[in-house]
Amino acid sequence: MDILYTAIVTSTGEGRNGHVASSDGLLDLDLAMPKELGGPGGEKTNPEQLFAAGYAACYHNALKRVARQARKSTEGSAVSANAGIGRFDETRFGLAVELEVALPALERAEAEELVEQAHAVCPYSNAVRGNINVTTTVF
Repeated sequence: MDILYTAIVTSTGEGRNGHVASSDGLLDLDLAMPKELGGPGGEKTNPEQLFAAGYAACYHNALKRVARQARKSTEGSAVSANAGIGRFDETRFGLAVELEVALPALERAEAEELVEQAHAVCPYSNAVRGNINVTTTVF
Protein backbone atom coordinates (compact mmCIF):
# COMPACT_ATOMS: atom_id res chain seq x y z
CA MET A 1 0.00 0.00 0.00
CA ASP A 2 1.19 3.50 -0.81
CA ILE A 3 0.71 5.40 2.50
CA LEU A 4 -0.52 8.95 1.83
CA TYR A 5 -0.83 10.18 5.42
CA THR A 6 0.09 8.88 8.86
CA ALA A 7 -1.56 10.09 12.06
CA ILE A 8 0.66 9.75 15.11
CA VAL A 9 -1.08 9.75 18.49
CA THR A 10 0.59 8.77 21.75
CA SER A 11 -1.17 7.48 24.85
CA THR A 12 0.42 8.23 28.23
CA GLY A 13 -0.63 7.80 31.83
CA GLU A 14 -3.17 5.16 32.79
CA GLY A 15 -4.49 3.99 29.41
CA ARG A 16 -8.25 4.52 29.44
CA ASN A 17 -7.83 6.97 32.33
CA GLY A 18 -4.80 8.64 30.77
CA HIS A 19 -4.01 11.15 28.07
CA VAL A 20 -3.71 11.13 24.27
CA ALA A 21 -1.89 13.68 22.13
CA SER A 22 -1.13 13.88 18.44
CA SER A 23 2.34 14.67 17.17
CA ASP A 24 1.07 17.91 15.57
CA GLY A 25 -0.56 19.09 18.82
CA LEU A 26 -4.08 19.31 17.36
CA LEU A 27 -5.37 16.45 19.50
CA ASP A 28 -4.59 16.78 23.20
CA LEU A 29 -7.16 15.10 25.43
CA ASP A 30 -7.54 13.54 28.84
CA LEU A 31 -9.44 10.25 28.88
CA ALA A 32 -11.78 8.69 31.40
CA MET A 33 -13.24 5.22 31.38
CA PRO A 34 -17.05 5.43 31.12
CA LYS A 35 -19.06 4.72 34.26
CA GLU A 36 -20.65 1.77 32.43
CA LEU A 37 -17.21 0.13 32.38
CA GLY A 38 -16.47 0.89 36.01
CA GLY A 39 -14.66 4.18 35.49
CA PRO A 40 -15.27 7.71 36.71
CA GLY A 41 -16.95 8.95 33.52
CA GLY A 42 -17.42 12.69 33.66
CA GLU A 43 -16.41 15.34 31.17
CA LYS A 44 -13.59 13.45 29.46
CA THR A 45 -13.72 11.47 26.26
CA ASN A 46 -12.92 7.79 25.79
CA PRO A 47 -11.52 5.55 23.06
CA GLU A 48 -14.97 4.49 21.85
CA GLN A 49 -16.00 8.11 21.26
CA LEU A 50 -12.77 8.79 19.39
CA PHE A 51 -13.24 5.66 17.27
CA ALA A 52 -16.89 6.58 16.58
CA ALA A 53 -15.88 10.10 15.54
CA GLY A 54 -13.26 8.82 13.12
CA TYR A 55 -15.56 6.17 11.66
CA ALA A 56 -18.50 8.58 11.23
CA ALA A 57 -16.36 11.17 9.45
CA CYS A 58 -14.59 8.64 7.23
CA TYR A 59 -17.82 6.84 6.30
CA HIS A 60 -19.60 10.15 5.60
CA ASN A 61 -16.78 11.10 3.23
CA ALA A 62 -17.04 7.72 1.46
CA LEU A 63 -20.81 8.17 1.20
CA LYS A 64 -20.40 11.60 -0.38
CA ARG A 65 -17.84 10.21 -2.79
CA VAL A 66 -20.03 7.36 -4.06
CA ALA A 67 -23.04 9.69 -4.25
CA ARG A 68 -21.06 12.20 -6.30
CA GLN A 69 -19.99 9.43 -8.68
CA ALA A 70 -23.63 8.33 -9.01
CA ARG A 71 -24.76 11.94 -9.41
CA LYS A 72 -27.01 11.70 -6.35
CA SER A 73 -27.64 14.45 -3.80
CA THR A 74 -26.19 14.31 -0.30
CA GLU A 75 -27.82 17.56 0.79
CA GLY A 76 -28.65 17.36 4.49
CA SER A 77 -26.77 14.09 4.90
CA ALA A 78 -25.40 12.95 8.26
CA VAL A 79 -23.75 9.84 9.66
CA SER A 80 -23.81 8.81 13.32
CA ALA A 81 -21.54 6.00 14.45
CA ASN A 82 -22.64 4.20 17.59
CA ALA A 83 -19.56 2.35 18.82
CA GLY A 84 -20.29 -0.13 21.58
CA ILE A 85 -17.93 -2.19 23.67
CA GLY A 86 -18.86 -5.42 25.39
CA ARG A 87 -17.64 -8.78 26.62
CA PHE A 88 -17.22 -11.87 24.51
CA ASP A 89 -16.42 -13.81 27.68
CA GLU A 90 -14.66 -13.33 31.04
CA THR A 91 -11.38 -12.16 29.50
CA ARG A 92 -12.12 -10.72 26.06
CA PHE A 93 -13.82 -7.52 25.00
CA GLY A 94 -15.01 -6.58 21.54
CA LEU A 95 -16.59 -3.73 19.63
CA ALA A 96 -19.77 -3.38 17.59
CA VAL A 97 -20.77 -0.41 15.45
CA GLU A 98 -24.09 0.81 14.11
CA LEU A 99 -23.88 3.44 11.39
CA GLU A 100 -27.03 5.56 11.22
CA VAL A 101 -27.21 7.35 7.88
CA ALA A 102 -29.48 10.22 6.91
CA LEU A 103 -29.89 10.98 3.21
CA PRO A 104 -33.07 13.07 3.23
CA ALA A 105 -32.79 14.17 -0.42
CA LEU A 106 -33.04 10.58 -1.70
CA GLU A 107 -35.65 7.86 -1.88
CA ARG A 108 -35.00 5.04 0.59
CA ALA A 109 -33.92 2.50 -2.06
CA GLU A 110 -31.41 4.97 -3.55
CA ALA A 111 -30.08 5.80 -0.10
CA GLU A 112 -29.68 2.13 0.86
CA GLU A 113 -27.76 1.43 -2.36
CA LEU A 114 -25.35 4.30 -1.66
CA VAL A 115 -24.92 3.17 1.95
CA GLU A 116 -23.93 -0.30 0.74
CA GLN A 117 -21.48 1.16 -1.79
CA ALA A 118 -19.94 3.47 0.83
CA HIS A 119 -19.48 0.52 3.18
CA ALA A 120 -17.49 -1.23 0.45
CA VAL A 121 -15.05 1.68 -0.06
CA CYS A 122 -14.74 3.30 3.40
CA PRO A 123 -11.25 2.65 4.85
CA TYR A 124 -12.68 2.14 8.35
CA SER A 125 -15.25 -0.35 7.06
CA ASN A 126 -12.51 -2.19 5.19
CA ALA A 127 -10.29 -2.22 8.29
CA VAL A 128 -12.91 -3.71 10.60
CA ARG A 129 -14.67 -6.06 8.16
CA GLY A 130 -14.67 -9.56 9.62
CA ASN A 131 -13.50 -8.28 13.02
CA ILE A 132 -16.28 -5.98 14.23
CA ASN A 133 -20.00 -6.41 13.68
CA VAL A 134 -21.12 -3.32 11.70
CA THR A 135 -24.74 -2.64 10.87
CA THR A 136 -26.15 0.22 8.83
CA THR A 137 -29.50 1.91 9.20
CA VAL A 138 -30.93 4.45 6.77
CA PHE A 139 -33.39 6.95 8.17
